[in-house]
Amino acid sequence: MSTHLRAALDLAAVGVPALPLRAGKLPFGNCTQCAGNTCGGRPTMKNAGSCDCPGVCHGWAAATTDPATLTSPPWAEAWRQAQAVAYHPAGARLTVVDLDDADAITWARQNLPATRIVPTTRGEHWIYLGAMQSANAVRPGVDIKSSMAYARWLGPGTGTMTALPDAVRALTVKAPSTVRPAPHPVGVSAPAGGGQCRHRTPTYLDRGIAMAEQRITEATSAVHSTVYRTFLAVLSAHGRCGCLTDAHIERLFAAAQAKGEGPRHCTDAWTNALTRLGL
Repeated sequence: MSTHLRAALDLAAVGVPALPLRAGKLPFGNCTQCAGNTCGGRPTMKNAGSCDCPGVCHGWAAATTDPATLTSPPWAEAWRQAQAVAYHPAGARLTVVDLDDADAITWARQNLPATRIVPTTRGEHWIYLGAMQSANAVRPGVDIKSSMAYARWLGPGTGTMTALPDAVRALTVKAPSTVRPAPHPVGVSAPAGGGQCRHRTPTYLDRGIAMAEQRITEATSAVHSTVYRTFLAVLSAHGRCGCLTDAHIERLFAAAQAKGEGPRHCTDAWTNALTRLGL
């Protein structure tokens, strides 16, 4: 019996579902019947299926406390190739806070209650009593491994496990999206114009305004400059012919304000563009 299989049986004996990992700390791939999840998946997966494949398929969902399964012929080859043992934390009502580096460990010591700690290659696993949803990168260097996830077995660790604190549960709660304030009324008017415009047809003009809105909306940096350059381009094309209406300006200002530009910045950018063009 391999060392890894013996460790898995020890885990199973105390109610911790275990499975083998191949090189790279990865689960073994699905068999041909389960490839691409065509079997429908295990009953314990997010989208519950009816798969009862005897092999080491479906990653974390293959973890088991059944010694007969762990020592069965379909698992034998996996154990011969295994490079590590993993377990399904939520299957044992546990949550692992995976701390990947020294900064993450320092943060945990300052913000989380003490519990069972297992040293890892790069950091530590803090293990709490209680299951929750799993999530990666909940903060720099911190992953949560519990439901629908696996954690590498690196030994029992030291310390007494404590109840899963709200501080850990809160790490997976997404902050509500910022609600943009409603656009402020436009404080400028369209130039009077009076010249001739080769793009005076509504179709061309609407397309130009839509492209200007898109340019502002897709700006990923230098928003102030993007807004000013866009206003300048619109006025260069239509500032002297009278095509622009207050409705068009409202659309441009609304796009700018949706990117975080304040009403004053919009007005200043529009006025500077008019001045630059002598309008």
